[in-house]
Amino acid sequence: MHEEKTQYIEIMDTTLRDGEQTSSVAFSALEKLTIAQLLLTEVKVDRIEIASARVSEGEFLAVKKITQWAAENNCLHKIEVLTFVDGDTSVNWMLQAGAKVMNLLTKGSLNHLTHQLKKTPQQHFAEIASVIQLARNNDIECNVYLEDWSNGMRHSKSYVFEYLDFLVQQPVKRILLPDTLGILTPSETFEYISSIVQRYPNIHFDFHAHNDYDLSIANVLEAVKAGAKGLHLTVNGMGERAGNAPLASAIAVLNDYAKNVKTNVVEKSLYTISKLVETFSGFRIPANKPVVGENVFTQTAGIHADGDKKNNLYFNDLLPERFGRQRRYALGKTSGKANIENNLQQLGIQLSEEDLKKVTQRIIELGDKKEVVTQSDLPYILSDVLDSNSIEERVHIENYVLTHSKNLRPSVTLKINMDGEIFEQHAQGDGQYDAFMNALKTIYALKKRELPQLTDYEVRIPPGGKSDALCETIITWFYQNREFKTRGLDSDQTVSAIKATQKMLNQI
Repeated sequence: MHEEKTQYIEIMDTTLRDGEQTSSVAFSALEKLTIAQLLLTEVKVDRIEIASARVSEGEFLAVKKITQWAAENNCLHKIEVLTFVDGDTSVNWMLQAGAKVMNLLTKGSLNHLTHQLKKTPQQHFAEIASVIQLARNNDIECNVYLEDWSNGMRHSKSYVFEYLDFLVQQPVKRILLPDTLGILTPSETFEYISSIVQRYPNIHFDFHAHNDYDLSIANVLEAVKAGAKGLHLTVNGMGERAGNAPLASAIAVLNDYAKNVKTNVVEKSLYTISKLVETFSGFRIPANKPVVGENVFTQTAGIHADGDKKNNLYFNDLLPERFGRQRRYALGKTSGKANIENNLQQLGIQLSEEDLKKVTQRIIELGDKKEVVTQSDLPYILSDVLDSNSIEERVHIENYVLTHSKNLRPSVTLKINMDGEIFEQHAQGDGQYDAFMNALKTIYALKKRELPQLTDYEVRIPPGGKSDALCETIITWFYQNREFKTRGLDSDQTVSAIKATQKMLNQI
């Protein structure tokens, strides 16, 4: 039995050309250069399509920057530009920009040819032949796009084959088959590409998928099975309308599901390029986007975290380490003990069963309040819960109303339970917490009891915390010739200070 030969699939990234056609996205020349360099040197795609010819002066300068860098680094043959059937205009633009590979846009469906160009196939073919010849005379390599090819195969197959019969006689390196409007189903993709590859077995065909029906990755897999030798992809699936086939997902699928197929792409660099393009483009990646989304390696349910500890029951082959990422265990109301234990383990912390239960309970309470709890919040929660455990609660702040109005002093109405006795007091202050302390002082004066002196007040949020992050307030008190600290934890700064103060009242 002979082993099947491994098929090498060329990856052409078109983030800088088709991806930039995403609504409201425009990269600067320097951003384009940075993305181009990373794609070729770190991600190691085979080719990149970086622009359309004749678009603008800015585009021209960006292309020049990239071609200069590529020429110095021996990869000018990997830089491609979309061009048009326009006599010598695009060819001259290419020569001035220093680019050596053009992807010529031609009509792949009779519908487009008849209604957009209003030409016969023979007229179109003759014009294409003269542009290809001109490019070759100027030492420019030529690939050819069949725009609207997928609709061409559906509605005018005889035209597509008539065109291909002509094109395979031309000095072109690759023929590019785009599903321009993203209309193909996986079975059609396989059928159409198979029929073409069988008819022209020695020609290099690329498949260019769009994602209008969310089928781009399925279509990519079928195209490769059908014998396509190259794929066009974009970082984060950027592109017009619903975008193009996303690079990270396509590579993951090919590596795991395409038999005897290999690419040159470095999986570990996919997340880095994804974040860079997200930053430069302002085009946000959905949190649940496969491979590169923020949440895709995050387990939330406690049962999943428990299963991960027991022989990785909830792992699939998409291990985060493959893509330079880490598995995370989200903390919230569905967190079980296993989930929290996993997070504590990653921080190098071990707790007794009883303390673990208390911490779990506190996280569930915060989750119910819709608070976002992260791993970096854990030490704060730990400190708060374990601190509270050691104090007998004889004083309890039953209720309070804090007011803060423009041009009026902040005030508080406070209701407090001291050893079963209820006190209510209203006071004003320089700030909400000051008003709260003034009300408290009045109550304690009635009881002829002295309050400690506040000597330091520190507020911290976990590193990288957002505006809804947990906030820890640490207050230092001076009482009967000694200093002690209490902590409070909440997403509201004043409330966390009040919680720290309640702990102080119970300690004294």
